[in-house]
Formats: sequence, C-alpha cells, structure tokens
Amino acid sequence: MNSEQIKNSLNISPAIRVGVLGFGGLGQAAAKVVAGKREMILVAAADQKGYAYATEGLNTEKSVATYQSHGSVGYLEPIGTLTNQSIQDLIEIAEVDGYFLALPNLPNDFIPNVAKEFIKSGWRGVLVDAIKRTTAVEQLLAMKEELQAAGITYMTGCGATPGLLTAAAALAAQSYAEIHQVEITFGVGIANWEAYRATVREDIGHMPGYTVEAARAMTDAEVEALLDKTNGVLTLTNMEHADDVMLEVAGIVGRDRVTVGGVVDTRNPKKPLSTNVKVTGRTFEGKISTHTFTLGDETSMAANVCGPAFGYLKAGRQLHQRGIYGIFTAAEIMPQFVR
Repeated sequence: MNSEQIKNSLNISPAIRVGVLGFGGLGQAAAKVVAGKREMILVAAADQKGYAYATEGLNTEKSVATYQSHGSVGYLEPIGTLTNQSIQDLIEIAEVDGYFLALPNLPNDFIPNVAKEFIKSGWRGVLVDAIKRTTAVEQLLAMKEELQAAGITYMTGCGATPGLLTAAAALAAQSYAEIHQVEITFGVGIANWEAYRATVREDIGHMPGYTVEAARAMTDAEVEALLDKTNGVLTLTNMEHADDVMLEVAGIVGRDRVTVGGVVDTRNPKKPLSTNVKVTGRTFEGKISTHTFTLGDETSMAANVCGPAFGYLKAGRQLHQRGIYGIFTAAEIMPQFVR
C-alpha cells in the first residue's frame, strides 16, 4: 500500500454518531469540538430540561444559541423535546454510537447512576466521562461485570486530569524501574465562572472546609461571595483526584505516591500557571530522574478536556467493534486522534 491508498482506507468507516449529555459550558465546548471533526457527527444533546436529536446531525451554532437563550436544547425547533427525564428518553429513541457525559458529578454517585440507566435500557455502545473524583471512578470500576454483560465499553477519567496527564504519566513511567512520585499541577483560567458553574462547584468541594454536598448546595450568590473573598482564585492542594486510582489500577504506582493540585482563576481566561505532570523514578541503572510533561498555556481547559475525551471515545469505539466491553481508564488505553 502506498501512502495515498492508506489514507483512502482510513476514510471508509462512516462517521461515529456522537451524543453529548450535559450542555453547559463543557457540553457546548464538546459540541464545538465535534463540529470540526470529519470522523464524528453530533446527532444528540441533552440537558436537565430536554434534548435535541437529528440523524443527519445537529447544527452546533443553533443548538448553543437555543440553550443560551432558552435554557435548554429542548426548545430547538423542530427537533427539540422538552422532558424532565431527558437522558432516559433520549437513550430510548436515538441511534448513537457513543456518548460523552459532560455532566457534573455532584453528588459522587451521579454519573455511576447515569451509567446504570444505560445498562437498564439495553443500549450498547461507548460511554466516556471526564470525572475527577477517586470515589466516583471506584464506583464505576465496581460496575465492570455489569457493563461487560450489557455490551457497553466505558472509558472513565478521560479529560485533562485525569485523562491527558494520566496517560502522559503512564508513558513517562516506562523509563523507570520504580516510580517514586507522580505530581500533577494544573492551572485553569476562565473569563466567567457562570459558564462552568458545575465545574467550579466541584472544585470548591475540594477546598478545606467544604464537601461535595456543601458545594452542590451553594447558591450562585454564595459562590459569588466566596469568589469575592478570594479575588476569583481557587487554590487546591492534595485533592481527591482519580489519577491516583487510575495509575494504581494500571499497575504503575500506588495511589499514595500521586498528588494533584492547582489554581483556578474564575475571572481571567489566562492560565495562572502552566499545567504539568512530573514523574520521578529510579532507572534500571539506579539513577533518579524526573520527566515533566507540560501543556501549552494557549490550550484552554475546554480543549484539553474535550479533545482527549473524543480521542478516548474513538478508541472505545474500536474496542467495542471488536467485542471488548467493560470499563477502561485513561492510564490503560491510548486515545486515538480524531480527524
């Protein structure tokens, strides 16, 4: 095969039909990412109040505009539907190969419960999430046999961190005979916290003196008051972050040697610091060394979360087509670049 024949062979498969559950800031960013892909087509989107579904694909601009003006894609004419059980209703009628769960994991069992809805429905395909907390991922890992029996390939922890940086740590670990420490530090900058309300609340839940439940119960006014006290900046240390369990399950390092922390600026799109992962270990020659993988400051949180998520969705789709079901993490499977 010459290079042209190889390129042509890669274009044979039809576009992967994608759905996005949750259409806040992250869900809208995900829709925009898919709009630029030839190998994927966004056919479904759902939020708390409704869903939109079109076999020929959704118009991303109209979907985002409708959500922003009316509060739900269910108002999108003529393909929107208003319902208070949007996920369940969408699963029943939509032909979708894979869903990205751009949902807030508040409380910690929310996304595992969504996965159970897919299992009950009899739907078969690929699910991808970008959830952060160790306890949530542990709940999903415990569902491995149920997911296998249901014919679902579930990719968990597939955003930026966990996700992109977890995979980088797994690769960096190959240089060492023993891993001493994995340290993940992130910097996030957003112009307006209200565009990512759920994500910011999850971050607040990691702060000293707060819990997931307390953060979830906060009103917008209370969040604003907290951000006023901190000048819009949230500093997070020693977070409960699923990178630890994912690297442990992959056999790379014990979770006690993984630390995650960072700074979130909710009033400035410029990152307050560069996002990176440092992997320190001992080589087979007995030398101690550190690999550092740093993300470019120009890439946004949305790009670093949604890009990998759809790369893992494509990888999950390939596994699913081979009859491989169950649950996998970003530390176990490499994402596939989506053109």
